[in-house]
Amino acid sequence: MQVVRFSNPQSGQPEVGIRDGDTVTTLPGVTIADLLARGADGFAAAVTDPSGPTHPADQLAYLPPVDGRTEVWAAGVTYQRSRQARVEESGQADVYELVYEADRPELFFKAPAWRVVGPDQPVRVRADSGNDVPEPELALVLDHAGALVGYTVGNDLTSRGIEGQNPLYLPQAKIWRGSCALGPGIVPVAALPDAGDLGIHLTIRRDGVEVFAGDANTKQLHRGLDELAGWLYTELDFPQGAVLLTGTCVVPELAFTLRSGDIVDITVDGVGTLSNPVG
Repeated sequence: MQVVRFSNPQSGQPEVGIRDGDTVTTLPGVTIADLLARGADGFAAAVTDPSGPTHPADQLAYLPPVDGRTEVWAAGVTYQRSRQARVEESGQADVYELVYEADRPELFFKAPAWRVVGPDQPVRVRADSGNDVPEPELALVLDHAGALVGYTVGNDLTSRGIEGQNPLYLPQAKIWRGSCALGPGIVPVAALPDAGDLGIHLTIRRDGVEVFAGDANTKQLHRGLDELAGWLYTELDFPQGAVLLTGTCVVPELAFTLRSGDIVDITVDGVGTLSNPVG
């Protein structure tokens, strides 16, 4: 079962619903942000009792499962492999070594809801980078108080060509048009009570041929999910909740870069598959 956003087939307006098997049942008059503002208990109650019209699931166009004033943030250098990759691409290796071991994690703003793309919508590479890669990640969906309500799949695209020049360029290396994708929906925490051992899989296809594939597991995380969420909500307010990308452990070799026309597929076991073309 997933909480999804989709475009109403008749009106074209965004709606929220519960996808269960072959059908989607609408939750009338609500947004994802509304649900997160209700708190964990309110979210759980709303998504267990959908009452609106139903639609065939395979006939809908799905939108990113984030809207309103909800923000997307991300954690960096949370896996050993990501630490190694940052050291490889950077002339400031000590920065990444230190943050991996520090008590305080690296957290950075990724996107407002309106800038996020959803399933089958195009992500982009930066024209001024020359080296851009996807980062497949488990994403935490948090309510207004920081309580975990569910999970989704995230693609935290990164410009290694820019970040490698100087760590202070991180905002430009992480934030641009089409640099954040989420989907296909939100799996409520009650349906997936333990996210500590989930496979994460990345496949990149070019002209129909697989050019990269990699796998990881959330048990390789150096930090706890509750720890990351707690740091995000320290001295920050999220009245309509937040989505927190938890870091990557699947990193292509340094010579690899995405190209227009590539297809990026990210699967998190128990959560779903997010597929995006590169525009």
